[in-house]
Amino acid sequence: MSIGAQTGPNYPLASLYVGDLHNDVTEAMLFEKFSQVGQVSSIRVCRDMITRRSLGYAYVNFQNPDDAERALDTMNYDTIKGRPMRIMWSQRDPSLRKSGVGNIFIKNLDRSIDNKAMYDTFSAFGNILSCKVVTDEAGNSKGYGFVHFETEEAANQAIIKVNGMLLNDKKVFVGKFISKKERLKQMGETTRKFTNIYVKNFSKDMDDKAFKDMFEQFGKVVSCVVMRDEGLESRGFGFVSFERPEEAEVAVNQLHGSDTGGGRIMYCGRAQKKAERNAELRERFERIKAERSNKFQGVNLYVKNLDDVIDDEALLGHFVPHGKITSAKVMVDETGASKGFGFVCFVSPEEATKAVTEMNGKLVGNKPLYVALAQRKEDRKAQLASQYMHRMAAMRMAQSGAQGAAGMPAGMYGPAPPQPAAQPGPYFSVPQMAPPISTPP
Repeated sequence: MSIGAQTGPNYPLASLYVGDLHNDVTEAMLFEKFSQVGQVSSIRVCRDMITRRSLGYAYVNFQNPDDAERALDTMNYDTIKGRPMRIMWSQRDPSLRKSGVGNIFIKNLDRSIDNKAMYDTFSAFGNILSCKVVTDEAGNSKGYGFVHFETEEAANQAIIKVNGMLLNDKKVFVGKFISKKERLKQMGETTRKFTNIYVKNFSKDMDDKAFKDMFEQFGKVVSCVVMRDEGLESRGFGFVSFERPEEAEVAVNQLHGSDTGGGRIMYCGRAQKKAERNAELRERFERIKAERSNKFQGVNLYVKNLDDVIDDEALLGHFVPHGKITSAKVMVDETGASKGFGFVCFVSPEEATKAVTEMNGKLVGNKPLYVALAQRKEDRKAQLASQYMHRMAAMRMAQSGAQGAAGMPAGMYGPAPPQPAAQPGPYFSVPQMAPPISTPP
């Protein structure tokens, strides 16, 4: 749904992106807010295609670019329903955002610094296209953010002047924004070239000297330490730093997987930061998840509307006549009670298809079963979105046909109800095409 006013032919379209909106903010609320500074052409709150819930951002189109600029200057970070809205020019060309030109990254921010405080700090260096402090689901700062300047020169000046400064008694880091693709590339290069080693699973009797002696045979050791607890007892892991990457690589190749006695196998590898390690584990998990999904594609069935008395054994018994089954599982809650659905995995797609054909709608107990091929959540969501779009298209065609039968040109709507002269205001009109979706950095 959009809110419209009569469009003026003499003014170019001036579009603003409005982000960080409360989920309950509507087009009417935004119209009431932004119409105070000038004539609004249209407003659209972007929503989820399935649930129709707000995605937290909107586009506001003014007839006059001067009005849009005034709204950006005077209303940025004004609150609506208790949440400050973040306003920026709508960037129709995604190449500007993706290029990284003028974009900087700030970390170690004090938790009290919000979008407006960061905007006020960095606006002294040039025009800002976007400014955002990253927050968690509760709206609390995560301690880092991004500022996108109009020019690269302004970004460089901000880095020179603010990097290492104290903001609210915390020393901040400011540097050029590096895309995820570039970071992964750098991480790959780091993997091939490193000097710091993480070592674990060695004897707790090993002291720093013995630890250093173990690695000095491979090259010059700059530093090494065995990590200890408060009682100075070894925690069974430590770190070694070599002078040259080649020496560190040889040490890893020679010692990783070696027997340290007592049934312990030593782990020796490149030392990683926590964020890097988490990213690597996340990538590995996604890869395993995708491989598992591909492995069971076409053979895993989703079964719902199960009777409460159906358990794993009973589910297996109902489906085993249709082919060889590798697993059958009824999903249960914390108390062990059935959730009413489960999964059956066959050996071959042909057997799974046969089971869907013969078991879908079959009465088991007192309930008819629903049986279909199991889908990943992402695939299911895409399917629902496609079904919704087809349904909406069919409804629009039906409306056009009805208007044509009534003697009106297809696609045209009748005049809006007359508004009282003493109370001019917005009216609801045909949904207008929103500008291309712009995602802030």
